[in-house]
Amino acid sequence: MFTPETKLRGAAVTVALAAALVGLGAGTAGAAGWPPLQPGARLYSSTYGQGFATTVDLTDLGTCHTLWPGARSVQIANGGATLALYAEADCNGPGWLSGTLAQANLPRTALSYRVLQA
Repeated sequence: MFTPETKLRGAAVTVALAAALVGLGAGTAGAAGWPPLQPGARLYSSTYGQGFATTVDLTDLGTCHTLWPGARSVQIANGGATLALYAEADCNGPGWLSGTLAQANLPRTALSYRVLQA
């Protein structure tokens, strides 16, 4: 038999469970966001600045670098350099130019890059 006390306890448990699920959902949404923008450049193996991060040496102008794993997103905050990202190894194939201030998912996986003067 259900008493008023049992109904209140059940309602409290339901409210607590709902609050916990909402809190978990909010945490998941925050985790999918971009990491804070920092000076320099980073290439990420997953979209939205997630996954394995490769820090780019922005002083190494013109050298072609092969990526493993490939990059799916980029963050760059630098006034003097930009990144040319390529869909194939050895800086071949379709390319994408980052600009000097960017936080973007790439249109395709980049397998190589080079730093260019802005």
